[in-house]
Amino acid sequence: MTVNSVVLKRTFELHKEEYEQAALRALNSGWYILGKEMETFEKQLAEHLGVKHCVALNSGTDALILAVRSLGIKEGDEVIVPANAYIASVIGITENGATPVFVDADEYMEIDVDKIEEKITEKTKAILPVHLYGQCSCMDKIKEIADKYGLYVIEDCAQCLGSKYDGKYAGTFGAIGCLSFYPTKPLGAFGDAGAIITNDDEVAERVRLLRNYGSKVKYHNEINGVNSRMDEVQAAMLQVGLKYLDEMTKERQKQARLYTYKITNKKVHIPAIHEKVDHVYHLFPVLVEDRENFQNYLKDNGVNTQVHYPIPPYVAECYKDWGYKWNDFPNAGKYANQEVSLPIYAGMPDEEIQYVIDVINAY
Repeated sequence: MTVNSVVLKRTFELHKEEYEQAALRALNSGWYILGKEMETFEKQLAEHLGVKHCVALNSGTDALILAVRSLGIKEGDEVIVPANAYIASVIGITENGATPVFVDADEYMEIDVDKIEEKITEKTKAILPVHLYGQCSCMDKIKEIADKYGLYVIEDCAQCLGSKYDGKYAGTFGAIGCLSFYPTKPLGAFGDAGAIITNDDEVAERVRLLRNYGSKVKYHNEINGVNSRMDEVQAAMLQVGLKYLDEMTKERQKQARLYTYKITNKKVHIPAIHEKVDHVYHLFPVLVEDRENFQNYLKDNGVNTQVHYPIPPYVAECYKDWGYKWNDFPNAGKYANQEVSLPIYAGMPDEEIQYVIDVINAY
């Protein structure tokens, strides 16, 4: 048997006819940018999450960049971010000229909230928690710290749409939540797409301006903006995915439970899940000390896996001038060296899940 990390075609085929109808509806409309499909999706997602505004964009990375920019964060300012984040989270800061200040990860593979306060300076303007793998960070403590020091909270929710902390959706705690609809995400488009969510009218309006060359009316450019607009076809397809988001989440959660309770090999460590978190399992990470041998063994037995993320952003070549070393953030470095993501996605057959479990337990 061969088991792939993700098979997007299977997820598509779960609701194939509806996706095809949505795409044709958008194509036949004759209107492809900033139209009714995008407006409908924005409204539906805002209602789903219980927020006032959703602003659709062309990627999750742009959501991060424009979120930081909309809050006036600029050169000379600092933003606190987890050391084990994906590099897009850091790009959102550096593209605005600001400086990322790294905090090590905790046992949940999220930002260590007990180490945030010591990193705050007079230059700090925001905390940017990254809800990795489908699990919301410990937002009560983060909000408490942010409120104490008058800081913005920008949530990177690219991997955790639908995850909750203490009953409240990720992305709804701070000033802005940033979403990615990259095809493999919990709510995936059929290309690049993203959005921000917020309850702040002024922030929403500023991001709407930023995404469209800084203008409400064509050729009337009020601010220095960019081109970051979700197209109508993607918006139509995302409406279909949103209808089934909870259903697909429950399917991944079922798969994750099987992994959690049936993987018994002591060489394979399953990271802890915070008791207050509803995990949506965008990914299912495990930690293995001898990762290369483990992955090769799985591949030899037909199981294909991925690694998220083998090079932490603080030692990325593009940021080498910062001068960080791997051991500056021990947990982030450990996770980068040991993490393996097992296959998990909506539409994955139960027999493939069981096969992965059997192969791992025989390792």
